[in-house]
Amino acid sequence: MANNSKKAQDKVEEVMREKKRGTLRSSSGKKVTSRKQAIAIGLSEARKAGAKVPKQKTAGKKKATKKSSR
Repeated sequence: MANNSKKAQDKVEEVMREKKRGTLRSSSGKKVTSRKQAIAIGLSEARKAGAKVPKQKTAGKKKATKKSSR
């Protein structure tokens, strides 16, 4: 987490502890089991709290495959 502020790192650590205890819930209320999802929740909460966190990476559009004209 080299690009994140100390506040953001602390928030992610806190969320990871919640995940390990089994108390972390997603916004839909389901229990979080994925490590990546837990990190995303921590960074999201840190953003809302005003911490310096890089922008979210968005999924790029898939390129349409070229069809060879025969």
